[in-house]
Amino acid sequence: MSTSLIRHTRPDAAEDRASADAQAEAGVEDRVHAAITAALLAGKLRPGMPLRERSLAEAFDCTRGAVRKVLARLGAEGKLDLEPNRGAFVPQPSVEDIREVYSARRAVEVGIVATLCGRLSAEQLARLTQHVEAEEAAFHAHRREASVRLAGGFHALLTEMVGSADLLAFVQRLIARTELYKALYDPEEYIECAPTEHRELVEALKTPCVQATIDMITTHLNDIERRVVAQAIRAEEVPDVKAIFAAGLKRS
Repeated sequence: MSTSLIRHTRPDAAEDRASADAQAEAGVEDRVHAAITAALLAGKLRPGMPLRERSLAEAFDCTRGAVRKVLARLGAEGKLDLEPNRGAFVPQPSVEDIREVYSARRAVEVGIVATLCGRLSAEQLARLTQHVEAEEAAFHAHRREASVRLAGGFHALLTEMVGSADLLAFVQRLIARTELYKALYDPEEYIECAPTEHRELVEALKTPCVQATIDMITTHLNDIERRVVAQAIRAEEVPDVKAIFAAGLKRS
């Protein structure tokens, strides 16, 4: 065999290097994406906080280009707000924003549970039960980020069982938004409610009692919205500086 044939039958070294570099860059982006998502869901990043490319690149020891791609990805997922010429920010939703997203979730998820009620297979019910068990384990291990993520994942799993990819993509975006709202505003002690209420919902889905199941999912989402909105309102309140110092002077 000639040398020229051998050369052409082997992968080009430059192509190998380019492929390896692309894989390495993708690995870095996945690592940065996972870290920022975990920080968001753990409530470590506060509403309105800016995420600067340079600071993140230094923190993760990567290029600003890699960070830019991750921020764009997080923005597309609804986990960050991207503002032209200003950058990426942790969402700082108004009370109206929060109510709007939960209203959309209620409208969609009522239809989902009505569709699934009494029609799930034994395998599907087992998957839901296993998911709830993972939620309970995360709660007892005090893993807040995992608890928030798994709570949203339960609703995504229900949606997946309807069998519509378009519906799942839509609901996942709503869930991504409300996961952030919970992480930012929902008191940590209430995370226990999710696995408890999800277990009850799985039991309800085993029956043909559609209205009872609809009432259950509606109450579940209403309770979460109420807690998140209450905390968001407190976060918006501006302390009365005069009253603070006047009280201090009275005590002295």
